[in-house]
Amino acid sequence: MSFREVAEINFLQLVAGRDFHPSPAAWEDEVLYFLMLDRFSDGNEQGYRDNSGAVVTSGSTPLLSPADHDAADDPMWHEAGATWAGGTLSGLRGKLGYLHRLGVTAVWVSPVLKQTSGHSYHGYATQNFLDVDPHFGTASDLRDLVTEAHSLGVRVILDVVLNHAGDVFGYDPDRYPTASGFDARWDGRPYRVAGFRDASGRASLPFGSPVADLDAAVWPAELQRPDTFSAKGRIDNWDWYPEYLEGDFIGLKDISLGAGTTEGYRPSPALRTLTRVYQYWIAYADLDGFRVDTVKHMDPGAARYFASAVHEFAQSLGKENFYLIAEITGPRDFAYRTLEEVGMNAALGIADVQDQMEWLVKGRRDPRDYFGLFRDALQLGKDSHTWFRNRVVTAFDDHDQVRKGENKARFAADEAGKKLGVAAIALNALTLGIPCLYYGGEQGFDGHGPNDRYLREAMFGGSFGPFRSRGAHAFDEDNETYRQVSRILSLRRTQPALRRGRQYLRQISGDGVNFGYPQLFGGEMRSVVAWSRLFAGTEAVAAINTDPDNARTAWVTIDDELHPLGAKLTCLFSTDRGQEGQTLDVEPRNGKAVELTVPAGGCVIYS
Repeated sequence: MSFREVAEINFLQLVAGRDFHPSPAAWEDEVLYFLMLDRFSDGNEQGYRDNSGAVVTSGSTPLLSPADHDAADDPMWHEAGATWAGGTLSGLRGKLGYLHRLGVTAVWVSPVLKQTSGHSYHGYATQNFLDVDPHFGTASDLRDLVTEAHSLGVRVILDVVLNHAGDVFGYDPDRYPTASGFDARWDGRPYRVAGFRDASGRASLPFGSPVADLDAAVWPAELQRPDTFSAKGRIDNWDWYPEYLEGDFIGLKDISLGAGTTEGYRPSPALRTLTRVYQYWIAYADLDGFRVDTVKHMDPGAARYFASAVHEFAQSLGKENFYLIAEITGPRDFAYRTLEEVGMNAALGIADVQDQMEWLVKGRRDPRDYFGLFRDALQLGKDSHTWFRNRVVTAFDDHDQVRKGENKARFAADEAGKKLGVAAIALNALTLGIPCLYYGGEQGFDGHGPNDRYLREAMFGGSFGPFRSRGAHAFDEDNETYRQVSRILSLRRTQPALRRGRQYLRQISGDGVNFGYPQLFGGEMRSVVAWSRLFAGTEAVAAINTDPDNARTAWVTIDDELHPLGAKLTCLFSTDRGQEGQTLDVEPRNGKAVELTVPAGGCVIYS
């Protein structure tokens, strides 16, 4: 059923007699997979493997083939990316086996709550916080998805929004005239409000008065108070305090969450209501974590109140490690300080991690810049290895790529990226942090363009399919990238050092005499990049090759104390399977070293 008020929910009845899915002991053991629900699956595919592994012969959408690529690069295809594509909760539920076999252990789902009218397929424009958007399915579909995921050993993290609602009311601005009227931009003062929007989108309903239509205004009813919203107009300067806290995200209306210092914060009725709403969804659907949107744009005290209340509630259900992943854009030091202050578990959206990871693999960044991100102990004031292990979610692709401005491009959008996809995912999965894959990366999606829609191809085909295609899906478990990534993630599960170990970039040598860190020559680096993960007296050595066309051989330094002369390292994984099982002799070079070969654009793991 759809509640109209939070006050209607009987929490005691909701949780009585139920066993809730426990949290993982350590989130650094998990592998996340972020997908935009509208762009993932509509459930109409054929020729893919279901959750049990059987090939599905029903359905109407065939598997994508290379001949389908670029078949629909026309204005209609481009336009289709701006509106609803048709992905559903039940479609995702039917693809959990695909994710499980890839090695995903936690799926992060874009927001599913009911959206305002219009083209808000992305899910960040909520109109009813107590109902699931009918484009995606029903509340029961969400619960069934989580139940099925848990049966496969996959957890579910839901993307949630506290900072703002959708465009649920219209302004009646009285300043900043333009050719078409007035521009309601932030200047620190509230604007007049014309009214709540009705079901058709017109601002025709009295603002602050009770509304009966569940398709109008904002729900639950507790949020219909006029003091729910800041009503100070849109953000113009995204880094100006307090504009970035009080302003609207263009049409998305800022919610007033409270006031005061972090320690003495006074939560608003709206924040109390939203906190209770999300506690409801935890209990109703048995969720395992939240990714909290736009934490930068919330008062730290509001974020701390939410984190404390959610953690306590989840613990009351037996979820001792319910994870809150905070989207914190901006410089690293700001992200670190904010995360510590608000009490959430991990940070997401640290752009230099993404940028350094992508361009290291493509041979355009010094590896010390990327690995140095994880050793900034002076900035953190603590053991950097411990902090990064489970406090940062790492990725190299995402759904908006703010860091790239108007030049959006997935990793595989260029020729080097097409050949280096496995190396990129290996670096992501086998270095510090909680790794997060962005949907389609395991299939080599190459979306690019001036708008973030081009990073959001419909995995299931439809009118906005991947590779500028139409009507063909990409759930291909025979894809070479998918198969190699599945093998890497399988090994990660069995080797604690690859998940929890301390991390060291290793010096290399071409002649076995002169050692140094990989570096750029003439702005490029075509080289072996190797690192070690040390855990409880064991060492795992991983290496990638940034040369997409040629195998590379190098001497790689290893831990001097762990390996006696004459010992051997065994190849546990290689993108060239013929190397697996081969051994390398430990020799007295630069302390101790082994000579290894990494296939073109590939990865090896030794122990």
